[in-house]
Amino acid sequence: MILASSPMIDCLRAAGEPTRLRVLSLLRQRDLSVGELVQVLEQSQPRLSHHLKALTAAGLVERLPEGSFVFYRAATRGAGKTFLDALFAQLDHEEADFVRDRQHLEEVSATRADTAEAYFSSIAENWDRLRSLHYPNDLIESALLELAGQGPFGRVLDFGTGTGRMLSLFAPRAESAEGIDLSHHMLTVARANLERLGIDGARVRQGNVTAVPFESNSADLVIIHQVLHYMDTPNRAISEAARVLRPGGQLLVVDFAPHDLEFLRAEHGHHRLGLSHDAMQAWTSDVGLNVSEPKSFAPPADAADGLTVNIWKAVKSATSTE
Repeated sequence: MILASSPMIDCLRAAGEPTRLRVLSLLRQRDLSVGELVQVLEQSQPRLSHHLKALTAAGLVERLPEGSFVFYRAATRGAGKTFLDALFAQLDHEEADFVRDRQHLEEVSATRADTAEAYFSSIAENWDRLRSLHYPNDLIESALLELAGQGPFGRVLDFGTGTGRMLSLFAPRAESAEGIDLSHHMLTVARANLERLGIDGARVRQGNVTAVPFESNSADLVIIHQVLHYMDTPNRAISEAARVLRPGGQLLVVDFAPHDLEFLRAEHGHHRLGLSHDAMQAWTSDVGLNVSEPKSFAPPADAADGLTVNIWKAVKSATSTE
């Protein structure tokens, strides 16, 4: 006998309404705020908020606060995902409402892209100056992919995702990929970049790298790319990486070697002028990770004040339970 208050009945009640079904269809494609859903569905914010509350209570939608914004995501794990996969396997995705909603969703994506471009244009000069001081990014990225291996990886997590570049790089090798960042502006850039590239298997959310919103022992690969030099306590991010990695999982850290370019502290907010291998070895050892000597990339020969970039690879013990 199925009880009236069983989880299955709750899911059926939540999803069994036309607008909610359209909301779920949209949220399976990408994370959206209430305001963006208003634009796509052309319905009032109070009404959509009511629908989202019901879907969230049933475990079909996840609520993702982001500063003054709140984004929503269709369930990607557990019973909620299983229910949605079964439900949408039986639906006609070419039904008129679904087709119209997809068209409106592309308009929202275009707005996101414009917002991201405006923000990035405002920081482009400083960004380009920093890039000119170190080894070309494309060659560093090639080395990063080589160190990680071909995979496939079940789950990839990117701490401090920034523009989402690491997600776009590794998503083709992963079943799922997710990035976190504290900056709403950077998350807007990341979402726009992933949508522009047509990468469906990667998502981003707001989060702190010292207290990440992920389960322990849930990731095959964690990436921390050019983040730790902004932190007072980099070891806390390393500890969180160790916590979420599965036994045998690996951590890749990309950051600058020690340097004396003080303007990076004053003008770019760097808390640390590079990271030493001794420090990295101590931080990783403390949390049960085995780190290798870094792969180093010297600055361009024509850079008067250049930066050496290091890539560290650390592996969690296959017998670890932490």
